[in-house]
Amino acid sequence: MKSKTVVCDLLFYLALPYVIWKFGQEPLGDYYAILLSTVPGFIYTIVRFVVEKQFNVTGMFILGTLLISTMVDILSGNAFAMLQNSVYVSVLFGCFFLGTILFRRPLALYFGADIAFLQGYKRDDSLNLYKQKEILPAFYLLTIIFALRSFVGAGLKQFLINIYGVGGYDRILFFMKINGWVFGFLIAAAFFYCSYKTNVYLERLKQKEADTNETVAG
Repeated sequence: MKSKTVVCDLLFYLALPYVIWKFGQEPLGDYYAILLSTVPGFIYTIVRFVVEKQFNVTGMFILGTLLISTMVDILSGNAFAMLQNSVYVSVLFGCFFLGTILFRRPLALYFGADIAFLQGYKRDDSLNLYKQKEILPAFYLLTIIFALRSFVGAGLKQFLINIYGVGGYDRILFFMKINGWVFGFLIAAAFFYCSYKTNVYLERLKQKEADTNETVAG
């Protein structure tokens, strides 16, 4: 299943946009070729949203970021402005993640609860568990990594725009995908760390209860 998802991601987020850009650049112009190249990813994300029934905080965040990015792309007016504005949008998303930290509502906490819900656990129970002082810092760390992904992605894209310009859109796509893979690995590792901290906490809680019952029985 995961391998199929990776193939689909590569097809709709990299291969098809590259083909559309290459064959559409001359007849459509840079702006419309880039704008059209975002359509496969948009449709693919919407389909996954519906099929996976992501009507939760995670799904709504994905859908919201997709709609904001698409609206900015449409309103940009030209290819360079579209690429440049995507940098600003990425910074905005990074600031949003940091904002959830400042308000002590790290967004990754709700992502984790959504994942637990898909595994059969109640969201409220998971949220209460994850808010324990032994676990919560791990979700703050995960949220910081999400913010870094946005900021680093924005900085990298700005760097690539300055080097390659609109004409190097295919190379920008490639390097941004590499960046996505790197942060995808970091985020997966951070989720694993959150799971590890949760399991350690539950084991300690279970052991404490066992010790208490043993003392009472004795």
